[in-house]
Amino acid sequence: MTAEPPPPARAPAARTAFRALRRELPPTVGLAAPIVVAELGWIAMGIVDIAMVGRLGPAAIGAVGVGSVLCFAVVVFGVGMLLGLDPLVARAHGRRRLDACRRWLVHGAGLAVALAAPLTLAAGVAAATLDAWGMDPAVERLAAPYFAIVLWSVLPLLLYTAFRRYLQAIGLATGVMAALISANAINAAANWLLVFGHLGAPALGVDGAAWATVISRVYLALFLAAAILRHERRAAAPWPRLRFERRRFRRLLALGLPAAGQVTLEFGVFAVVTVLAGRLEAATLAAHQIILNVASATFMVPHGVGAAGAVRVGHAVGRRDPSGAGRAGWAAFALGGGFMSIAALFFVLAPHPILRLFTTDPAVTRAGVTLLLVAAFFQLFDGLQAVATGVLRGLGDTRTPLVCNLAGHWLVGLPAGYVLCFVAGWGIVGLWVGLSIGLILVGAALVAAWWRRSRAWRARFRAPAPESRAPAPPRRGRPSAAIRGA
Repeated sequence: MTAEPPPPARAPAARTAFRALRRELPPTVGLAAPIVVAELGWIAMGIVDIAMVGRLGPAAIGAVGVGSVLCFAVVVFGVGMLLGLDPLVARAHGRRRLDACRRWLVHGAGLAVALAAPLTLAAGVAAATLDAWGMDPAVERLAAPYFAIVLWSVLPLLLYTAFRRYLQAIGLATGVMAALISANAINAAANWLLVFGHLGAPALGVDGAAWATVISRVYLALFLAAAILRHERRAAAPWPRLRFERRRFRRLLALGLPAAGQVTLEFGVFAVVTVLAGRLEAATLAAHQIILNVASATFMVPHGVGAAGAVRVGHAVGRRDPSGAGRAGWAAFALGGGFMSIAALFFVLAPHPILRLFTTDPAVTRAGVTLLLVAAFFQLFDGLQAVATGVLRGLGDTRTPLVCNLAGHWLVGLPAGYVLCFVAGWGIVGLWVGLSIGLILVGAALVAAWWRRSRAWRARFRAPAPESRAPAPPRRGRPSAAIRGA
């Protein structure tokens, strides 16, 4: 009887892949670290607002939470439209096309200005209908003026987003980090002055927190504009002749519209849950808002890692390096998933210390402990879907995250949460269980999509494209045709 030959050894290939992934981690960490700090700085401004008005009672916490969430739920569409700059600028930078990077910056800033007026109007309409949403009367009375004031920050917020996408895509994330750190100091000082009326300033209460938000967002836009001007002066390269190019604008819209839909759906489901929580008692809404801010803070780490992954993948696409794109994506998954696993453990082991940072109210604390346990359950999947959305965007795929969010959150998670809360009688826990179901489905689907598409693109890219032309557009697994050419 002839012995069968032994199976081929896989250990050398596995070691090679591990070494390649390990080489990718340092540059990914180097880019992701300032982006993550910037993301944490962004969410810290909302946490500071909640902490400042927390001394005014649960209704004030709920009002700031509802007002800020509903305003951003409208504006987030514009923020998503500008995410199309990520792969476009990153690919041009990967090809060392400084002129193309600048043209994308100008078109992105123009899009931000064009979106500001209609989005401000839409947010104003939403503000005028708060009384029809069935919220607690005390919360509604404070949320309406807060909402109206924050609308003044729509244009600077969109300009900040365009400037930020440009700086990150060319690898200059430290300026974004510096902007957010200093903006937090300005926001905290403005809250201290305007909420409580220190140093002769008027004591505006919740409205003071709204004006602090407006001031800090104007500062962010100005800071990043100055950072770009400094960088361009150092580049010492002449600017190309700038004009409106319909072709570029169409590419930006082709990538931005699905990304805008995805972030609107994702943020919108949390906004709807917040509104539904507004039907419950003020202490429950306050607990919901506190845990939502805590979960958002941990989410910002994989969200920042995903943004770095989008840039690293985009640079590899520009170099026509599919293996490099794959390594960049999996390195981002390792960083984001590892952090969220640690965050979940922290939520389980230290719920009371976390809650004491925001409140000493016994009713709010009791509800918050339970919600932290639910949040711990979905942390890993929340991180995976954030990273997957970023790295798929680096490949030029913004449609898959849109479809997955629509199906997972709106067709499954939100209906399940509503039934568990208001029909089964689970209360706020039911809403959060519904969120968990949606996040688990979306996370699993997007990781599978990245695995399939990165493999397909690498397999179809074995024959290098001639230098004179870009690679052929994808049908299933290559970067979107919207990012062909710089």
